[in-house]
Amino acid sequence: MEVLLAKANHAFTDCFEIAETLRAMANDTEEQVQVEKNEESYLIQLAGRTTPKGLHCLSIRLTTEYLLLQPEERQFPNQHKLQDLDFYHYAVFSDEILACAVVVNSTTASAKEPEKIVFHVVTDSLNLPAISMWFLLNPPGKATIDVQSIENFEWLSTEYSSALKEQKSNDPRYASALSHLRFYLADIFPALDKIVLFDHDVVVQRDLTGLWSVNLNGKVHAAVETCHESEASFHSMHLFMNILDQFSAKRLNASVCTWAIGMNFFNLQEWRRQNLTNLYGDYLQLGLKRPLWKTESLPLGWITFYNQTVALEKSWHAFGLGHNSGLSQGDIEHAAVIHYDGIMKPWLEIGIAEYKGYWSKHVQEGVMNEPVAVEPGNQTEPPSETARATSQRKLPPILGFCHVNGRRLMAAACLLSLAARL
Repeated sequence: MEVLLAKANHAFTDCFEIAETLRAMANDTEEQVQVEKNEESYLIQLAGRTTPKGLHCLSIRLTTEYLLLQPEERQFPNQHKLQDLDFYHYAVFSDEILACAVVVNSTTASAKEPEKIVFHVVTDSLNLPAISMWFLLNPPGKATIDVQSIENFEWLSTEYSSALKEQKSNDPRYASALSHLRFYLADIFPALDKIVLFDHDVVVQRDLTGLWSVNLNGKVHAAVETCHESEASFHSMHLFMNILDQFSAKRLNASVCTWAIGMNFFNLQEWRRQNLTNLYGDYLQLGLKRPLWKTESLPLGWITFYNQTVALEKSWHAFGLGHNSGLSQGDIEHAAVIHYDGIMKPWLEIGIAEYKGYWSKHVQEGVMNEPVAVEPGNQTEPPSETARATSQRKLPPILGFCHVNGRRLMAAACLLSLAARL
């Protein structure tokens, strides 16, 4: 130490110079740390928005199989149940194949009466063939399913589409049509009176029919609250809303309790009576003119359903599995629905490892046991129900084969080979 002090005293005769040098070194180090943090954050965000190669290939394979089907083979069974009020109706809006599969599989696997479940999946035209093919090959047991494209809803006004495009968001999830489609539930399902809407990053662990017995007291919506400061799920209205704006100050109470999206129960009859879809449209347009909230659909939901929400017990919905690695295992396992909200989705490599098992086990339940054999010139013959039901082997999903010139080719190669003959 004495040697070091002697060297320092020889190099820096003035203590002020030493202090300035150390200060400069500290500033440089802090700047470098901040640069590294920013780069880490950027890479995590990029990983969260990038489709893994395996899922991209799966989508191509499924789309190929779907295009080889005849129109009558693309129809799902039991379509007469889609508007039947005696059934339990669920909806999920997504462009992720396996995410949709897990939501449907986990819901039916947890249900006491799966034959009374009707699932409504809405996606975009790009992913419609792949998601449809998945459920044609992997039907959800006794439940009924329907897959629609958002482009089929011709009543969606051009003003709505243009308003979404005007939103300034660095994250396309918050400005996507599928994200905002939740505010049109009553129009999408005009014949239904009640429905549960899921985000595509949830897993159902318990029978949910009890939701239909919840007393909404004349309100529209039921959800789990997120306004308890002692909990990790805490969300305060003033953190997302511009409470200082004149509009917000007059109409909103900054201390009002917030609620979570991911698993939400709606009374569609009351929704229509109060014309909440038009109210949403008014708020959306107003938000383009003045900064009322951060650029995402959550605060827009809070003000659209302001004073229209009944609180559910906490055990109905546990969230944070996509960003919080410190959640209680007991809370997770006792929750009716667990939610991977956040950037670390379970189908991505950056997903939190200890939570992935709750999700991945339902992927295996939906994996088709036997690949479909498609012979050129005989593509109209649908897959055998017997072949689906009797095979006990676990093979990768939707591999599909055909035979060309004595060679066995996968589905994508089949399509290329058939196209080359035309």
